Amino acid sequence: MASVAGQAHQPASASASLPGLRRSVLLFGLLLATLGLAAAAQAPAPRGSGSDPLTGVRSRLARDWVGTSEGPRDLAILVMAGHADSQGIAGAGTSGAAVDLLGARPMQPGIRDELYWNLQVARRVVTLGQQRGLNIRFYEPPVRTIVSGDDPRTNWSIGKAHAAAGGYALEIHFDAYGPDGVGSGVIPAIHKPPSRLDESLAQAFGGYPRGFRGGLGGPRRGITLLEIGKLEAPLEPALRNPASREQALNTIAERVVSALELGLTPSTPSVHSPVGLAAGDQ
Repeated sequence: MASVAGQAHQPASASASLPGLRRSVLLFGLLLATLGLAAAAQAPAPRGSGSDPLTGVRSRLARDWVGTSEGPRDLAILVMAGHADSQGIAGAGTSGAAVDLLGARPMQPGIRDELYWNLQVARRVVTLGQQRGLNIRFYEPPVRTIVSGDDPRTNWSIGKAHAAAGGYALEIHFDAYGPDGVGSGVIPAIHKPPSRLDESLAQAFGGYPRGFRGGLGGPRRGITLLEIGKLEAPLEPALRNPASREQALNTIAERVVSALELGLTPSTPSVHSPVGLAAGDQ
């Protein structure tokens, strides 16, 4: 099985069951909702809050870890897009509320919308991180469908090898919409103590229990998963609207890279104690 972030499989488009008028009203409402997001997206992620004006609700599951282990400033960071190797099979990721509930067209034919946005964010994170001097690179599988998760070309295999060599492997995801999703947050690797990178990302996005859903395939292989947010309003309309898309993507990438920079900053005696859990993570 190819890499799976743990999101529940969501149904194919249900737009046929929605009357045309209702669908139009919902689409118009989502469009109006994006008008205030351009300004909101400029603000840093609120800490200690259960929700964010751009990425939406944070995970409210109890976070049972604090990342304290430190790595070198030049730690090798590998970024991957979740579900990049599992299209058309189990674990393909969510299509998003716009496609499944409102009958919108997929952002790119042949792949789920989650993968489309995973790729957009992952690439921007790496580009911005390299501009900031981080030792960071992007891995993309050569094909979109790899049945075996142990195939050497999968995210799981490449990420596992990178983590085993002492690097930090990070896979970008968007969570399922509606009750199937949890919200934004970090699921740290299981094979070693959570790091200050995990902690910094959790302060910016929220956190999940370390053994979420019994231990997901990525974390079991040493890969940290970052859920950017549920693929629904307010996040999805901000991404889909051409007027707010670039700003939303750049804001997300900035938050991720800033968190990575902070996590790589050596602690000083005055701040050496573990960072406390944000209120939204407890």
